Formats: sequence, C-alpha cells, structure tokens
Amino acid sequence: MPSFSLLALIRLMRPHQWLKNTFVFAGLVFSQAWQDGPLAWRVAQAFAAFCCFSSMVYILNDWHDRVGDALHPAKRHRPLATGAVSARAALVLAGLLLAAGLLLAAGNRTLLVVLGLYVSLNLAYSWRLKRVPVVDVSIIATGFMLRLLAGTLAVGIPPSRWLLLTGIFVTLFLGFCKRKAESFQEKASHRAVLAHYPAALLDTYIAVTLTATLTTYSLFASSPEAQLQHGERLLYTVPVVVFGMLRYTYQVHRGHGEDVARDLLRDPWLLAAGALWLLLFLSPWL
Repeated sequence: MPSFSLLALIRLMRPHQWLKNTFVFAGLVFSQAWQDGPLAWRVAQAFAAFCCFSSMVYILNDWHDRVGDALHPAKRHRPLATGAVSARAALVLAGLLLAAGLLLAAGNRTLLVVLGLYVSLNLAYSWRLKRVPVVDVSIIATGFMLRLLAGTLAVGIPPSRWLLLTGIFVTLFLGFCKRKAESFQEKASHRAVLAHYPAALLDTYIAVTLTATLTTYSLFASSPEAQLQHGERLLYTVPVVVFGMLRYTYQVHRGHGEDVARDLLRDPWLLAAGALWLLLFLSPWL
C-alpha cells in the first residue's frame, strides 16, 4: 500500500475516537443553551479543535511506538506499524492537524490552555506515565475532564459541580475498565503496567467508581438545580444510566472495552440506551 494512501491517513487519525470528544458538548446540553447560536458555535469550534488535537496526539503516539506496535498481535495492523503510512507523512499530517486546531481555537486563551494541557499530559502518558499504576488511569480521566472544561469554562458556560463530580467518576470508571479489558488480551510485555493491576484490584476500582458515578449522577438528577432546569426529565434517565453502565461492565468482563469509542458503537444495547436517554432528556412531556 502506498505511503500516501488517503484511507491509511484517515485510519491513522482514528476518527472513531472523536466520539470521546462529545464530552465537550456536555455543558451545552445540560445547560440547555443550544438555542444560543453564538455559544453553540463556540462549543462546536472547541469540539473540532479537540478532534484535531486528539488525532495529532494519536499520530505522535503511533509514530513513537511504531517499532513496538509492529510486534503487537493487534497493534501491528496500525498504518505506521505496517508501513502503509511513512513516518515522514505521519509527522506532516500531525503538523497540519496542529495548525488546524490552533486556528479553530485562536482568540480563546482558556481553550488554548486546556488544549495545551491535554497534549502535554497525553504525551507524558504515552512516553512515560502509562507505566505508573493509578497515575496512568488518572491521566486518561483528566483527558476527559479537560474536554468537559473545554465545553464549559472555555466557552463561558459555568460548569455544574454535579456535572464535574459525575464526570470525574465516570472517566475513572472508563479508565479502569480499559485496563480490565486489556488484562484479558495483552501480556505484560505489551502493557507493562498490567503487572501492577491484579484482577481483584481492578474489580475493586471498577466497583468503587461505578458506585460513585451512579450516586453522583442520581444526586445530580434529583438536585434542585436539575429540577429547575430540566424538571423531572433527568430523574427518569437514572434507570437508563444504571442499565448502560451495568451493560458496559458486562462487556468489559467479556474482554471488550479496550477501545471505549469502538465498543460503545458496536453494542446495540448500549446504543439503544443512549438513544433512550436522549429521548427522555429531550421529551417535552416529562
């Protein structure tokens, strides 16, 4: 395959991972401010900037790990590991994504700081900190929280304390689920930190963060703040969130969950839960 294959370049950017960047829209959705055109446009720009920066980070990670990935049973199919994209072409694409992201975030100092922190943390994670137990998952969770802040603080939407708390716990939950899924599929030589995560410890971490997420979301849904903004709608979504998280935990214990975005999109029950949540949240009759 030629090094300039368009399909290989698209795969290198991992566009399916942009699903994670929808955290940027959380503040807009929960504040019900989507009818404010200029504000919605700023959030959309922040989302697009995060897509550019996150794809850039994936490319730099794959460039850094291309030799090791070539020996990995699953990662050896990545474009840089197979040679479908040359190292030079990958770096050029990363530079173009950086320029596009900076252009989208131009004039928003807070967003630029958030994006800078995101890139710095992810590069530190990929090149060193992914080998440090708990720190590795905390950085994954911080990446999600920076997305949330990009769609609230960076665009002028005051972040809800309940939204922040729920965000912290659900992202930690997803991070530990990722490690659990990897433990079924990878050897310590490919993910050295797994040697420091006994199965029982990961199960404890998942149970704690799952419980904390459901507790904080339930408190959020029943809070006076939520009742004032959303009426009873959020309260009706609690059973859907419970089902969705239990279903995802089940999938993780079947060995899925290493790639959060991919596995969310492949499970019809999780997709149905997401659609039902959206239907309840937007329903004018509740």
